[in-house]
Amino acid sequence: QVQLVESGGGLVQPGGSLRLSCAASGSIFSINATGWYRQPPGNQRELVAVTTSSGRTVYADSLKGRFTISRDTAKNTVYLQMNSLKPEDTAVYYCNAHRVTYRSGDRWLSGDYWGPGTQVTVSS
Repeated sequence: QVQLVESGGGLVQPGGSLRLSCAASGSIFSINATGWYRQPPGNQRELVAVTTSSGRTVYADSLKGRFTISRDTAKNTVYLQMNSLKPEDTAVYYCNAHRVTYRSGDRWLSGDYWGPGTQVTVSS
C-alpha cells in the first residue's frame, strides 16, 4: 500500500511563510504527478499546484508568485513553499499523488492517493 503524510502546517501571521512537506511511503516505483490542494472553511477543495515527473508545474492563477512547488523524486517527497501568506490562505492543505505505480506482493499496481491533510491558519 501507499501512504502520504503531510507536515509543516500551523499558525502563521499574515505576511509570513510556511513550508509544507508530503512524503509518500510504500514500495513505490514511480509517481506520475504530485500536487497540493486546499479546502478553505465552508468551501470546496481547490487546486494549489501540481508538478509532474516530466518537470511540468501548474499553479492556481491566484497563487502564482507566492507559492512554489518542488519535488524530490528520490525521496518521493513534494514540498510547497508558501510566502506572503494571507488570511484567505487559511485552509486544510492536502497532498495528492497521481498514478502511483507500486509493488504489492508479486503484483504491480497503480492508483491515486491523498494525504490526511494539514491545517494552515493565517491570522494575527
